[in-house]
Amino acid sequence: MNYSRRDFLKTAGITTIAGVATTSFVLASDRVWSLNTDTLKVGLIGCGGRGTAAAMEALNADPNVVLSAMADAFSDRLEESYNTLKSKMSDKVQVTDPHKFVGLDAYQRLLETDVDVVLMAAPPAFRPSHLEAAVNAGKHIFCEKPFAVDAPGLRRVIAASENAKSKGLALVSGFCWRYHLPKRETFGRVLDGKIGKILTAEATYNTGELWYKERQSNWTDFEYQLRNWLYYNWLSGDHITEQAIHSLDMMQWAMGDKLPLRVTGSGGRQKRTDKKFGNVFDHFSMIYEYEDGVKSYFFCRQQADTAPAYAVEIVGDKGRCIVDCRTGSHQIIGRRDWKYDDQTKFTNEDSYKNSSSRSMYQQEHDELFASIRANKPKYDGDWMVKSNLVALAGRMAGYTGNTIDLQEALASDEVLFPENVSWDLKYELPVAVPGIKA
Repeated sequence: MNYSRRDFLKTAGITTIAGVATTSFVLASDRVWSLNTDTLKVGLIGCGGRGTAAAMEALNADPNVVLSAMADAFSDRLEESYNTLKSKMSDKVQVTDPHKFVGLDAYQRLLETDVDVVLMAAPPAFRPSHLEAAVNAGKHIFCEKPFAVDAPGLRRVIAASENAKSKGLALVSGFCWRYHLPKRETFGRVLDGKIGKILTAEATYNTGELWYKERQSNWTDFEYQLRNWLYYNWLSGDHITEQAIHSLDMMQWAMGDKLPLRVTGSGGRQKRTDKKFGNVFDHFSMIYEYEDGVKSYFFCRQQADTAPAYAVEIVGDKGRCIVDCRTGSHQIIGRRDWKYDDQTKFTNEDSYKNSSSRSMYQQEHDELFASIRANKPKYDGDWMVKSNLVALAGRMAGYTGNTIDLQEALASDEVLFPENVSWDLKYELPVAVPGIKA
């Protein structure tokens, strides 16, 4: 994987991401968007586990929402998802056979229907083209993270997200912790200066191994890789981008969504070396450098039988903030110690919806659909692309063992995902080795 400095400096015609303004949790647009009907029709693109759950949450977010179309590369995945959703919410699942779209172009056919909202949960490499098409079709969007696996794809996402904003379309990201009420309050205190000037930070996402699907005799090479997309960086972006990006996003959140200047890192494959694990690493370690000499230390791994960690710790000159996603701890230690304590007593559905006990996944969709109903579409585009860039630059640093400038990373012309894919595609990228150019 050749990420040379010359490649990074090819910036002509690229709008820098540094100028993107940070948004808050207020609804982002006053533009009026008129509904075709009182009933909001939802289309699901990507019918795996995350997509199925997102559809369930969308249907729970508003009393007058129906699922009217589904799309997936594989018919078995679509039917499994359909049967699950139909068994749980029969009255709201109104997908007829003509609106079950299968194939690599299934998303295009779904977008030609009269759906109002699309849920994007296909493998990450497809997100730029799916997002562009959905915006062009004038659909409101829930977009799972990450949004691109390489810099050219991320530049497309930036352009598409800006187009969505100009059109008054809702764009809600799959960075679910941003919708977790305890973390909103905790990081809100950090941003309000409760721990003073930030001096350093640490973020982790250390976990075990994930699923794997054995190859079937009738699968082509491409189908096998697509069904095991986690293990191919050109489909997933590697696990620093696909999974550990959650911790990077929380780190960015606490930093006020200011981009680091540069990142130095390393990574490799120590344990997960079997060919079935494709070309991804099983661990990364990073040092991100911000303005004023502030440094953030980041570690992630996917190795079985190792100690787990999933937390963010921010150290300031007046205290520190600790958020642990495994234990549920949210606290600030300093001149005045504080812990998040949810003792909400639910008296009605409204109080439940405003409680931290309501799933952050559900909260995403509650706010998405409420913003559509209010004709003030919610927009996450500005900060979500920044977090994606931080992850991509980290992967580049890990693959090369070099220091990567964030703006140069955005300008990279290194393409992981090929322009044209088909079922007979034969495509292999080598396992990167820090310090060695492929």
